[in-house]
Amino acid sequence: MTELFQRGIVDTQRLPLFAFFVALIVAFVFTRINVRLIRAKKRWWFKNVNVGDMHIHHVVFGVVLMLLGGVAGLIVSGVSVGWHAVTAAVFGVGSALVLDEFALILHLRDVYWAEEGRTSVDAVFVAIAVTGLLLLGRRPLDWTVANGIGAGAGFLVLNLVFAVITLLKGKIWSGLVGLFIPVFCYVGAVRLARPGSPWAHWFYTGNDRKLGRALHREERWRRPVIRAKIAVQEFVSGRHDLPREWPVDRKR
Repeated sequence: MTELFQRGIVDTQRLPLFAFFVALIVAFVFTRINVRLIRAKKRWWFKNVNVGDMHIHHVVFGVVLMLLGGVAGLIVSGVSVGWHAVTAAVFGVGSALVLDEFALILHLRDVYWAEEGRTSVDAVFVAIAVTGLLLLGRRPLDWTVANGIGAGAGFLVLNLVFAVITLLKGKIWSGLVGLFIPVFCYVGAVRLARPGSPWAHWFYTGNDRKLGRALHREERWRRPVIRAKIAVQEFVSGRHDLPREWPVDRKR
């Protein structure tokens, strides 16, 4: 295992990226455990950070850590691989804290436990997936290498077009993974768009046949996948959309 780590991570100069990857996952898991215990109001656990009546969200600490890790990484990147890995880990912790509040940044209101809050979990999953692919040696549009600069540029543009079409069709995961493994973009680009996607809005309006097929496919194939994804999200991050807790009338 040590030799494999040495050859696959250290010798390929991916140690800082590996440190970022591990720190991102560990910090995200700890953050979710922390907020779930705070929400459960466990007396033996931490409480929310408040200054007067103002609640300090952990995205604030994430931004500070990202700045510290990023700037420090710029300073030590050419000096020491070990210290560069440390700063990358600090950046990873900060990234986890920021991405865990991605929905707050996106909606500009606290939707952490609302349905919109699942966007934060999606953002973290995307970051983990992309970083994992980079660790495995994949590069965005990696299949663009060809004989000659012109051919290489042509493949790059072609793959990028397929990726954009896939994303416009509402297939976020296929589009993102396709940037590293282009076959996902090729398949996603030629198949029907999701009903609520920009592509469907532009090209399926007035075409009842295509829209009907897209809706049927969404209901038959996409909905079960979404339910499974939500189950995984709630297992990792806690249950969203809980009913409001009303005070108990103890006089009854």
